Amino acid sequence: MAVTKHTKQILARLDEAYGTEQICYLNHENAWQLLMATILSAQCTDARVNIVTKDLFVKYDSLEKFANADVKELEEDIRSTGFYRNKAKNMIACARRIIDEFGGEVPSSLDDLTSLAGVGRKTANVIRGNIFHDPSIVVDTHVKRISKRLGLTKHEDPYQIELDLMKELPKDHWISYNMQIITFGRQICIARSPKCEECFLADLCKVKGK
Repeated sequence: MAVTKHTKQILARLDEAYGTEQICYLNHENAWQLLMATILSAQCTDARVNIVTKDLFVKYDSLEKFANADVKELEEDIRSTGFYRNKAKNMIACARRIIDEFGGEVPSSLDDLTSLAGVGRKTANVIRGNIFHDPSIVVDTHVKRISKRLGLTKHEDPYQIELDLMKELPKDHWISYNMQIITFGRQICIARSPKCEECFLADLCKVKGK
């Protein structure tokens, strides 16, 4: 795949600013903990999820405990992450399916992961990249917003953005790009007030100052 000069410049500057080390912002010790944390992270900050899972993973220290959890009690345990009713229901169903269908091991394929309750492509790709080190692109709010600003996609739909980035980015940058863009989005290209005057990608941005 031929990478454009524009893309090469973006990636080189991101690499220089943030390095290429794989970083996961959700605290976890194993695959199922990351899966549960990622389900909780929908419409919630990683910082809040990490506060909740600090106690949650002590109380529910196995998939079996999640599978057998009382839904109302789990709702209260995760209430502060928002959308707690759906999340609690999905976490229990997800744990049960992993135990019943996959022998208690979080599956690695995209199809198997997305067959789990509460798991879409974004969550599946988080698991694939961070646990199984399978090159994958996670389209979260930062990646969606900033990829458009940088002209790497024109789409709004996360799946179409994922396809565009798979074509635009070299495979060895698929995982690191997401990590870098999350940091960049939190520090500089902030959604409500981007710091364009501090941005090291300003000359490559298609909507600078907007």
